[in-house]
Amino acid sequence: MILNYIWISLILLAVIMGIIQAVCYGNVDIFSAILNSTFDNAKTGFELSIGLTGVLALWMGIMKIGEQAGAVNSLGKAINPFFSRIFPEIPKGHPVFGTMLMNISANMLGLDNAATPMGLKAMGELQELNKDKTKASNAMIMFVVLGASGLTLIPTTIMAYRAQLGAANPADVFLPILIATYVATLAGLICVCIAQKIRFKDPIVLGTVIGLTALVGLLVWSATLLTPHQLSVASAAAAAIILLGVICWFVLQATVKKINVYDAFIDGAKGGFQTAISIIPYLIAILVAVGMFRASGAMDLLEKGIAWLFAVCGINPDLAGAVPTALMKPLSGSGARGLMLEAMNNYGADSLVGRLCCILQGTTDTTFYVLAVYFGSINIKDTRHAVACCLIADLAGVIAAFAIAPLFFG
Repeated sequence: MILNYIWISLILLAVIMGIIQAVCYGNVDIFSAILNSTFDNAKTGFELSIGLTGVLALWMGIMKIGEQAGAVNSLGKAINPFFSRIFPEIPKGHPVFGTMLMNISANMLGLDNAATPMGLKAMGELQELNKDKTKASNAMIMFVVLGASGLTLIPTTIMAYRAQLGAANPADVFLPILIATYVATLAGLICVCIAQKIRFKDPIVLGTVIGLTALVGLLVWSATLLTPHQLSVASAAAAAIILLGVICWFVLQATVKKINVYDAFIDGAKGGFQTAISIIPYLIAILVAVGMFRASGAMDLLEKGIAWLFAVCGINPDLAGAVPTALMKPLSGSGARGLMLEAMNNYGADSLVGRLCCILQGTTDTTFYVLAVYFGSINIKDTRHAVACCLIADLAGVIAAFAIAPLFFG
């Protein structure tokens, strides 16, 4: 329901902005620009969905091997004590725990292409447990919020972009991103726990959070011992080694249990195509609305207004240059990526705004993309409090990013 209002609002605001530009400034070409953006973004949405087919087939095939081999179930048992507290509706030892862990792990390693198929598979399994097939269950909401909050340990892609744009130290945003993304995830977790009346003070839940906080602190400390080049190499190598290790583990365990690995992979991969087709209308819908909003010039006007507000409040108005990235990130990952690259080109890769945009890009996942694709793939209409909790996590991440960037680079 909330997505419906947001979608309508984006379109109406774009049209209203177009009318204002035409009447007040004589810019009648704005309507053509808005209309053309609908065609361009519809094409982009289709191409993204079709382009996702191969990745979906690959990883749903791999996950099927792990499922039949019992590897996914083993992962689920390992995290069952914590997950059983924050997902009380899911039966203990259910295989979906392992699938969710694989999704969260891929997100943490910055492996978006690997995370999406695992996330869609997890949503399908959660839908099987869902009593009301049109309404999001508590477990679905918790999973989506954890995914959308986008806890990232290795921002490999962002560091690669910074290197291409001439940053003196491409990895210098590693620690700020790690801190900001953890704040976002923790805020999302607490928000859902409150909404669903989950006992956050439970010894296992609280202990896990404290342990993860300590682990993040250890990673931050370890990163300070490496040179920028060593950190970049180690991050990329760790992501590749861990992911390949998981694939080998699944295949070897299936082989030991005398499972036909090839047939298992084919069986799982078949679902990849159907899943990719099912998300096309949902992805096109959100991309078209966002494209119209951008083409109308509403985003530019919003940036100028925020710069003025920053100046009035005594905040460095230069930081306003990063606001479009912050606002676009929940709506469009590709749009936010483009704004991040544009900011680094205009202000410089090593400028405060350029670095802040990188931190914002790595802080959370694309909230409305995750909501549209994950819930759309299983035809969930009522997302309940999922949107609100995701946006609170986004806001926490944005505030953390704006607070951290000046401390590191001001």
